[in-house]
Amino acid sequence: MIFQWQLFVLLIVVGVLAGSANMIEGVNSFGQIETRYKLAPALFVAIPLIYLAGTRGDNIGDTYVYRESFLNMPSSISAIPGYITDDMRDKGFAVLSVVIKSIIGNKDVVYFTIIAAICILCVVLTYRKYSCNFIISVFLFIASGEYIQWTYNGIRQFIPVAILFACTGLILKKKYIPFIMLTLILSTIHASALLMIPMVFIVQGRAWNRKTMLLMIAVIIAIASLEQFTDLVTGIMENTQYSGEVDQYLSTEGTSLQRVLVYSIPAILSLVLKRRIDRENHPVINLAANMALITALTYLLSAFTSGIFLGRIPIYFSLYNYILLPWLIEHCFTKNSARLIYLVLIGCYLLFYYFQMHVTWNLG
Repeated sequence: MIFQWQLFVLLIVVGVLAGSANMIEGVNSFGQIETRYKLAPALFVAIPLIYLAGTRGDNIGDTYVYRESFLNMPSSISAIPGYITDDMRDKGFAVLSVVIKSIIGNKDVVYFTIIAAICILCVVLTYRKYSCNFIISVFLFIASGEYIQWTYNGIRQFIPVAILFACTGLILKKKYIPFIMLTLILSTIHASALLMIPMVFIVQGRAWNRKTMLLMIAVIIAIASLEQFTDLVTGIMENTQYSGEVDQYLSTEGTSLQRVLVYSIPAILSLVLKRRIDRENHPVINLAANMALITALTYLLSAFTSGIFLGRIPIYFSLYNYILLPWLIEHCFTKNSARLIYLVLIGCYLLFYYFQMHVTWNLG
């Protein structure tokens, strides 16, 4: 059940049915007419993903910890003040969980399903809105391992990740105040969300602009002076709720080189095809290309430091890879070349998925 090849079959079925049942329409995307899936096929894809994540077993990731925490927490909103202690991390997640439990009772499967619905609907509907190839975007989200990694595990962090991803429109329209206010609220669920506040300014503008170049230089300097960098991180986190874990996290093994390579490919392609991106000057693709670069840089830095600590940060940016890749393939190559590239892309990601499931995570 874990390997879930049926999800890829589902995508094929939905893609074929949507194309034959007139469930694809033309929309105006920043002055360009592009094809988008209607709501029904997007929901057909989302519902099984929600169901599988909601009914998962305790043998996957930190599901058992989340389940026990939910079963042991109070089921009354009035008990929240006494339940939340001064040293409790991410109080917003505790409040959200108690509110859900006060409504559904001690039904842990329903609890996981609600959390999964929030996250997956945010991701899937955002791909429906912004991707030129919805099916490929969702395929990449699953085949990259991020579906299982973040909806079966790490759900506390993925809630702000998914919600901020769904608010891509605020970034594109440069509505900084509502975006920052939302980020501050979501940081009570997981403090890592605060990283999006400076990043929302860095990713503005054309692909590979000066701001992103300066970030790249900063990452290279950090790699070249690892000891000073880790001392800086420890100093920053010293007075936070994560102070007791920083040394442990930074002492763990870095992100694997194969993962760094896979997640760097979208950024490398965007650099190679930068002239075409500049000529089109599509706001969504400019944003996705800059997010892809930040993804690659963060993973590169985590390879030299800690896969657990810094390796969990790129998820805020990597979801944009799966908007960027199909756009590059469909706009920068001929139709015949695009078909061949899609076949290679699908084959490589399936191999990566197999490796993640059976070798890295031993879930097969």
